[in-house]
This record gives sequence, C-alpha cells and structure tokens, in this order.
Amino acid sequence: MNIKPLYDRVVIKRMEEEKMSAGGIVIPDSATEKPIKGEVVAVGEGKVLDNGSVRTPKVKAGDKVLFGKYSGTEVKLDGTEYLVVKEDDILAVIG
Repeated sequence: MNIKPLYDRVVIKRMEEEKMSAGGIVIPDSATEKPIKGEVVAVGEGKVLDNGSVRTPKVKAGDKVLFGKYSGTEVKLDGTEYLVVKEDDILAVIG
C-alpha cells in the first residue's frame, strides 16, 4: 500500500470481529456491526497548532486502537478497505 495521510490524519485497517458469540452461537455477517477497533497503518506529520507549531501524533504504525463508531472516511485500496480518521477521533490505544 502506498498512502501517506496529511496533517493529523491516520489510516486504520479494521480488525475482524468475532464470528461466534460467547455462548458458541455463530453470528452471520449480516448481523454484525462494523468493528470499532483496528490497526494503525500510516500516520500523518501531526496537527498544526494556532501558533504554527506542529504537534506530533500520539499513535504510530502498528498500534491497535479504538475509534468512534461513525468516524472517518472509508477508502478501498488494492482490494483492502481502510478508514481515514483524524487523530482526535481515536479514543484509545489498546495493548
């Protein structure tokens, strides 16, 4: 993939949701919601502040993150779907 997000944008690849419930019931694709966690693929240079300085991003490629349910813009590159979000839309880094 050859994508470089600008400013405070982050490119995320969604992680697959579980296809089976805790009780062992298989959940069909039509009944699952889009996942709200994913892996950071690429990060921009950072957010430009009012004084002209640039705040470096808190996330880096490879981080696993949680993001808002309706955040970002979906894009498809080389047959793979990605989500482009502002860094502010990322809620947490998960271990």
